[in-house]
Amino acid sequence: MPEVIQRHSATTRVTHWINAAAVILLLMSGLNILNAHPRLYWGEAGSVHTAAWLVLSPIPDWATLPSTRDLATARGWHLFFIWVLVANGLLYLVWNLASGHVRRDLLPTRQELSPAHIAHEIAEHARLRWATGEADKRYNVLQKATYLAVIFVIAPLLVLTGLCMSPGFNAIAPWLVDLFGGRQSARSLHFLAAGGMAAFIAIHVALVLLAGPWNLLRSMVTGRYTVRQETAA
Repeated sequence: MPEVIQRHSATTRVTHWINAAAVILLLMSGLNILNAHPRLYWGEAGSVHTAAWLVLSPIPDWATLPSTRDLATARGWHLFFIWVLVANGLLYLVWNLASGHVRRDLLPTRQELSPAHIAHEIAEHARLRWATGEADKRYNVLQKATYLAVIFVIAPLLVLTGLCMSPGFNAIAPWLVDLFGGRQSARSLHFLAAGGMAAFIAIHVALVLLAGPWNLLRSMVTGRYTVRQETAA
């Protein structure tokens, strides 16, 4: 009989899906905002008369929210869903810190951080070989590193650099803009962090589809996960 375990708590599952929806809507509304001026700079100021480090082609309407060029509406969507993400993300973080999930399941061990172990995990993923048995009950070191980077680096960077683009917040905490090297530097870092989040989502979805979508999706809906068993060669 295949072994079935309870992999995710109800709180983790609910906050995961709210976070996923909020991030996707934030990315789409952010692309609409970017369409208004698809040029990125470093420093405090930037304009069409300033050298840009990146000039983007217009983003197609199907990828933006709303699906027409509407900067005011896009900003409204963006502002609403960032606070949804912040509130829900804090609930997720507090719950998982209090329950010991972060310490128990996400912090890599010293052995997992060894170059040999990391190289082995990369090679196994490249060959699409997935963990079985007891190893399948735990996150591997690549998953741990990625989740920690998203939770403690990319998400906070998105929020802080986003605040730097608010004139009202700039008046309250001008030091934050200075910390990131200027308003345009903060905008560029915001774009790069959003790109990192989009890349994480794309890779995450691709691996779910490759590693067994029914089992993995069920575990994030019901919490029940069927442990992969090693098969004879």
